[in-house]
Amino acid sequence: MQINYNEKLKKLPPYLFIEIDKKKNEAKKRGADIISLGVGDPDMPTPPHIIKAMQEAVAKPANHQYPFGAGMLSFRKAVCDWYKSRFSVDLEPEEVCALIGSKEGIGHIHLGFINPGDIVLIPEPGYPVYNTGTIFTDGVPYFMPLLEKNNYLPDLDSIPADIVKKAKIIFVNYPNNPTAAIAPKEFYVSLIDFAKKNNIIVAADAAYSEIFYDDNDKPMSFLEVEGAKEVGVEFHSLSKTYNMTGWRIGWVCGNKDIVKGISTVKDNYDSGVFCAVQEAAITALSASQDCVAKQRTIYKERRDALVEGLTKLGWKVRNPKATFYVWAKTPKNYTSAQTVSKLLDEAAIVCTPGNGMGKSGEGYVRFALTVSAARIKEAVERISKIQF
Repeated sequence: MQINYNEKLKKLPPYLFIEIDKKKNEAKKRGADIISLGVGDPDMPTPPHIIKAMQEAVAKPANHQYPFGAGMLSFRKAVCDWYKSRFSVDLEPEEVCALIGSKEGIGHIHLGFINPGDIVLIPEPGYPVYNTGTIFTDGVPYFMPLLEKNNYLPDLDSIPADIVKKAKIIFVNYPNNPTAAIAPKEFYVSLIDFAKKNNIIVAADAAYSEIFYDDNDKPMSFLEVEGAKEVGVEFHSLSKTYNMTGWRIGWVCGNKDIVKGISTVKDNYDSGVFCAVQEAAITALSASQDCVAKQRTIYKERRDALVEGLTKLGWKVRNPKATFYVWAKTPKNYTSAQTVSKLLDEAAIVCTPGNGMGKSGEGYVRFALTVSAARIKEAVERISKIQF
């Protein structure tokens, strides 16, 4: 039997992190002691009080049934309370929808609002799902370069008028993956004005808002800015904040009509988020946030070890104020792919090629701070022995 794949599948680029994982596994088979700084998957365990809440919730028979709808009212209220405490943003439960991780919602928003031929404005380098969701809905991606000279913010004024006219969604992601940039309030003000004038939905991805290194650089929410709820929504996740990547729980919040559109798509595609996971998420959001602060301290130690180590070796490295990523320029005369291959082949270090997340990422690599400081120092030592 001949299997013919859908044309949309044929248009998809290889999913970057699966490809990286394949290369890592191949090196492991060769007996290499891999130091993996590639995929952004926290290595620290979920805090014990969240695990305990999950254990108790799993034992409740009522939680074993379909979790239909936008999420438990108690979970959505917990999100509202967290937003009020963290960002001073007022939300109502109908402005919140539970997600099976923010990735799922980011992929599904296209199904609610993109028709064939509609343009989606996508930051690049950036999270691959912004583009794949566009492809699956026969939308047209327009990539907005994130350049160092613009502080890794998209230049909205440079987008051609004919593109803006057909655009329906604009994605932004701050703190940014992969560059680790933070967006100032002034950018969000201009973004909201741009969206209002052109009737474009803003989809703000804030998955890394709680990983920052100085209270003076504490990232803000897009929804803090006046007029934000008129034009957009924000996607958030418990994955990075509470080391819950495998739990698959997040949310989208903001404009209630946009939230309803995403919720309607989900009603027809999945049956909601496991209620026991929602109960555990309530504990995560409403309990003491000391575990998050402790985690930031650990990431800071790791960041300093890598940034200081690479800088001493002559690498040009951006010292991140947020996220657990380090965005570094490749050594002279080396492309992103060549740098990644050399690090893997000669030092058994896995990192991400910048161009794998968009052509503007060429000339950079991304390191994830997802191993101990001791292993990071070992990685720096290995790199010091490579002849670039």
